[in-house]
Amino acid sequence: MVDADPSPAQFRELMLGEEPELEEVLVCVFNIQRHEARTYEALLTQPNSTVAELAGELDRDRSNVNRSLSTLREKELATRERRLLDGGGHIYQYAPTPLPEARELMHDTLDAWTEYVHGRIDEFGQDE
Repeated sequence: MVDADPSPAQFRELMLGEEPELEEVLVCVFNIQRHEARTYEALLTQPNSTVAELAGELDRDRSNVNRSLSTLREKELATRERRLLDGGGHIYQYAPTPLPEARELMHDTLDAWTEYVHGRIDEFGQDE
């Protein structure tokens, strides 16, 4: 399971917002940057993309996209597959975790964080 690490400030912002979009929810729940959430959304529309393809789509430097993809893989929001090229060599293609599975990850992460906060609340004043 993914670590429960939503930022309290981001969580508060999410709760006060009118109708949060996927990007805002991803940023809050997984404590990732907006550009990382946008990379995930780009993968949803263009699965099996290379870093170069995503960099062009997102108008970002390849090294920045590569770091975003590393974060997404750490958070279990993307996978990487090596594809052999006909002329030799290989490239990596990235795919998003399908949205139904990502929703489950969001629920699990938020539930774990909520359980942690409830535990902390229960501990207040016990040492007195």
